[in-house]
Amino acid sequence: MNRFCKASYAFAFLFAAHFLGCAAARAEEIKNEDCFSCHDTFAAATFTASIHGSNDCVSCHGDIKELPHPDKLSAVKCAGCHEKEAAAYAGSIHGTVKGGTPHAASCVDCHGSHEVLPLASPQSKMYHFNVPATCGGCHREIVTEFERSVHGKAVKAGKFESPVCTDCHGEHTIKSHLDPSSKIYTTTVSEKTCGACHAAEKIVSKYRLPSDRLQTFLESYHGLASRQGITTVANCASCHGAHDILPSSDPASSVHKKNLPQTCGQCHPNVSGQLAKGSVHLAPSLDRDRAVYLVSVFYVFLIIVVIGGMVLHNLLDFLAKLKEHYAKKKEKNHSLCFTLNERIQHLVLFITFALLAYTGFALKFPEAWWALPFTAWDPTHRWRGWVHRACAILFSSLCVYHFFYVCLAPRGRGQLKSLAPKRKDFSDLVQTVRHNLGISKNKPVLARYSYVEKAEYWALVWGSAVMILTGVLLTFENISMRLFPKWALDVATVIHYYEAVLATLAILVWHFYFTIFDPEHYPMNWSMWTGRSGEEKDEK
Repeated sequence: MNRFCKASYAFAFLFAAHFLGCAAARAEEIKNEDCFSCHDTFAAATFTASIHGSNDCVSCHGDIKELPHPDKLSAVKCAGCHEKEAAAYAGSIHGTVKGGTPHAASCVDCHGSHEVLPLASPQSKMYHFNVPATCGGCHREIVTEFERSVHGKAVKAGKFESPVCTDCHGEHTIKSHLDPSSKIYTTTVSEKTCGACHAAEKIVSKYRLPSDRLQTFLESYHGLASRQGITTVANCASCHGAHDILPSSDPASSVHKKNLPQTCGQCHPNVSGQLAKGSVHLAPSLDRDRAVYLVSVFYVFLIIVVIGGMVLHNLLDFLAKLKEHYAKKKEKNHSLCFTLNERIQHLVLFITFALLAYTGFALKFPEAWWALPFTAWDPTHRWRGWVHRACAILFSSLCVYHFFYVCLAPRGRGQLKSLAPKRKDFSDLVQTVRHNLGISKNKPVLARYSYVEKAEYWALVWGSAVMILTGVLLTFENISMRLFPKWALDVATVIHYYEAVLATLAILVWHFYFTIFDPEHYPMNWSMWTGRSGEEKDEK
């Protein structure tokens, strides 16, 4: 008996030691096979086939330290691997609500638990055509509306381009329609959400949808107000609906002709059926909206004729008076400031500079109203680039010509000598400022080319050299990138832009004042300031 008891104790001791050893080993490394020995109902067919099938169970269930584990485990934290997605979810309406209710959707509600599959798998809960059913787990009534809509029918028909919940609302970033950062916020839903499909060339051409719906909306009163941030104006969803969108041919559609008074009446009370007599998305042409098209053509023609006639009349009047002006100058033996050669140089400089500035800023600000001539007919801006480069070549040629003119021509050398900076120019500047401030009564007598003209001329020389050099680097970018580091081209781009801004503002502020707006210079009308004519001024 004693021998039997001793043997039993020894056996029990060895069994316990074996069990503890196994438990210790599993605490160090618990294999999936260890888990499957109990959870074999889903192990082989579900988890192994999932996208996480190659992971260890304990990589998600990190609180399991030994087997057997406690019956109640803490919730799995997907953020351990999916940090960005978890951060986006935390800021979404689901993540925000989750903190106050246990019923808000979580990762496993949308993706599944152990059966998470790749999005491309038809069995995945987040497969494109399965998304409505997944969201319908919580939003049953909304999904029922969606299934009856034109989008829901397209999903059932197996059209992969058909929008589902996540296309409009987002995935991890779903937010309330009252949140300005939401994809369905009132001022963004039309352009960024609806327009993502209805302005996509691939979709509208494949399904033969009208391609101008977004553009015509943006050009309408509603669209213009929406782009200005006005939240009370109608957007796509206001008229077409959100989840129950139907084609306008469907009598149940909110945009069917017989339903327009009710739909528009939400914002415009007491409207009538007259609304149906015309297009909501206005696109004037000979085929549709003909009255609007014909009136538009009439006014464009009228503007061209009337304003063009005014321009022609004033141009003829200007040339005639200019001819008389020069004739009077010759009679009084007054010498002209510029010769014909120099006037031509100035004219070429004016035209090329103006076009270079215009076409350059149109590239920087393509959405500005004054850039419309380049964007209306050519969204790629190719002909803007052609005009800019052609003017750049002409401008550079003028600079080369002017260099030889001031170096070789006697008249040019004399002009250059007159424009050379002198110490007196600085004293003239100081004395002029003192006189204008009332500090000194003595007004300096300025030479024909004073500090005003000299500052402008040498600024033009410097600016031209800088613009040509940086322009060459940017025009021949392939060669530049082979010879210089990338940052050098970035610096050249910045210099080219800001030098253009500086030159344009200098022309407007400095040159225009001293040649146009200075009361002592032509062509300011003396009578505009004094009420007396030029003859009265001369007689006095």
